[in-house]
Amino acid sequence: MQTANSFPLWIFASLVAAVVIFQAIIFMRLASKASSSVGMTAGEVKSAIRAGAISSLGPSLAIVVVAISFMALVGNPVTLMRIGIIGSAAIETVGASIGSKAAGADLGSADYTVQAFTAAVWVMCLGGMGWLLFTALFTKSLGKLQQKAASNSKNVSLLNTISIAAMVGAFGYLGGSEMVKGRSEFIVLIVSFLVMPLIIMAANKLNVTWLKEWSLGLVIIVGLVVGYFIS
Repeated sequence: MQTANSFPLWIFASLVAAVVIFQAIIFMRLASKASSSVGMTAGEVKSAIRAGAISSLGPSLAIVVVAISFMALVGNPVTLMRIGIIGSAAIETVGASIGSKAAGADLGSADYTVQAFTAAVWVMCLGGMGWLLFTALFTKSLGKLQQKAASNSKNVSLLNTISIAAMVGAFGYLGGSEMVKGRSEFIVLIVSFLVMPLIIMAANKLNVTWLKEWSLGLVIIVGLVVGYFIS
């Protein structure tokens, strides 16, 4: 963890975070300049920016809950760099776990070495690189692909099925490897498995969008509480 929180990593993470902030500022400036061409007033622009900033607080706080636990596994700089770019704590956690296990260690375990940490970071970075390269090279073609896929309901259903199957397989693999470690791990996973759909069902029934954003963070808190009482 000394390596994970070392000064050189803070430099790289700060540079990446600075790029993200720079992009946000540039997009806001371009949007403000283009607002007049679509008939928006300066007041409407300010109102839209304010609404966007406020609406981002919910998802951001939900990610913070997960990031706190993530920092104990991969360090503060890497957490800032990965969550700041991708914003998907679930994907980053899966990538870090897979990378660490490939090096023969579990995240945060006693045998979690510098090699395991390095493998985790490589998997996270290479996994996120695919999205960035695809959008950079094929953004102009995405509109045509979307229209083609939307014209056939089977294509949309197939893409959704593949995405869901991939996530179920990844989380099933990680969860299954934890279940076999002991009774406590088994109970925590089962409770978390049951709580997640309940949260999603409640969010859909009550039409509370922010609850979905908080779902992963809430399940982690539930798992921590259950693990504390049964350990």
